[in-house]
Amino acid sequence: MYNPKSMKAEEFIDHDEVLRTLEYAEKNKNNFELINKILDKARPIRDGKQVHCCGLTHEEASVLLECDDKMILNKIYNLAEEIKEAFYGDRIVIFAPLYLSNYCVNGCIYCPYHNQNKHIPRKKLTQEEVKAEVIALQDMGHKRLAIESGEDPINNPIEYILECIKTIYSIKHKNGAIRRVNVNIAATTVENYRKLKEAGIGTYILFQETYHKESYEKLHPTGPKHNYAYHTEAMDRAMEGGIDDVGLGVLFGLERYKYEFAALLMHAEHLEAVHGVGPHTISVPRVKKADDIDPTAFDNGIDDETFAKIVALTRIAVPYTGIIISTRETETVREKLLKLGVSQVSGASRTSVGGYTQEERPKDTEQFDVSDQRTLDEVVKWLMEQGHIPSFCTACYREGRTGDRFMSLCKTGQIQNCCHPNALITLKEFLMDYASAETKSVGEKLIAKEINNVPNEKVREILKNNLKEIEMGNRDFRF
Repeated sequence: MYNPKSMKAEEFIDHDEVLRTLEYAEKNKNNFELINKILDKARPIRDGKQVHCCGLTHEEASVLLECDDKMILNKIYNLAEEIKEAFYGDRIVIFAPLYLSNYCVNGCIYCPYHNQNKHIPRKKLTQEEVKAEVIALQDMGHKRLAIESGEDPINNPIEYILECIKTIYSIKHKNGAIRRVNVNIAATTVENYRKLKEAGIGTYILFQETYHKESYEKLHPTGPKHNYAYHTEAMDRAMEGGIDDVGLGVLFGLERYKYEFAALLMHAEHLEAVHGVGPHTISVPRVKKADDIDPTAFDNGIDDETFAKIVALTRIAVPYTGIIISTRETETVREKLLKLGVSQVSGASRTSVGGYTQEERPKDTEQFDVSDQRTLDEVVKWLMEQGHIPSFCTACYREGRTGDRFMSLCKTGQIQNCCHPNALITLKEFLMDYASAETKSVGEKLIAKEINNVPNEKVREILKNNLKEIEMGNRDFRF
């Protein structure tokens, strides 16, 4: 029985409810009166300086996904752009993954780290190697990391993860500093989530992979990850452990995308219903080639146009949530998705253990092929040339604006009073410390223009002073 307030995975992601939703969507895919009402409901409503957006239910969003009318698709794209602009403006947050270990006891058949893969080299970073990786990332200009690790209680216990987090935060190389560490590790206990919270993590990220229980169990035939309920209920345990910000995601290509989309939104609705705050981020990866993984072996792959529609509808359905697109995708795909709702991108990523300290990108321990292999400087310049403001900001996390506090500010549009100037401050730091001459020239012109778009005069004057302080060698200002 479907119950979004239930703490049982098979009730808040109820299989029959998903099937009922898909049937309803199929039945109404050409009901243009209903479809236009759904689109009207989702539009941002401006009340003075504030902006409100009610989002969509999984049922409503599924109807839009099912509709293949070209005019409706254009309306969906335009609305997604409007909503993104209302809450995130032109800012794009940049981060990088840091792979700590590829030891894993699970048998996930879509991941090269599965324990049956006997020819992939197994590697686990020492603390000295973690330090070297972090310095390499700092020297690029990164301020925000997402640490990744296989599930192995012997090689990668929670104590190892905590030690790595402590090491990462401790390194201050030249003007570099990692100011936010997000964590993408296997589902764990409330006690361990409390330890992660005490270690000062940002967002806890866990991809569901697939919400289809039968497919999930076949895709994870062995290891602790085989337990569908334990994995799916992880975000509730994380929040019970005090972690305010959690990140959802499915691996598109493993199961039918319409099923995954509806279930993903049901998970977001569950978090809102139970904890009063939805997911901080939603990631939208697709299955990619890796060591012994052939993505064509999975027959639920989606084309770029369908992928773009999913991203746009995710933005419309969950308007306040950050949407993440990684270097799994090409420059061309990422460019289109940035306009349709994506608010965070990875840059200069290496998905191998110890990859950042190598001159050439190592492929022997990669979790997946990196499609966008540009340098961070190239990504920053590209974003600016596309009309975006690259942001390395971590201020909300460090000022305690997380969880429901972040969402309450975001839902009223007030978060932009902080985010816009903070984006310009962190971009200025990057330009001064890491950018090429060409990128710096583009960035300085962008900052000069964007200063005038800060509406609050007092904030604008403080921003100008902070930018001058950065030119004088001082760092780490924030609103």
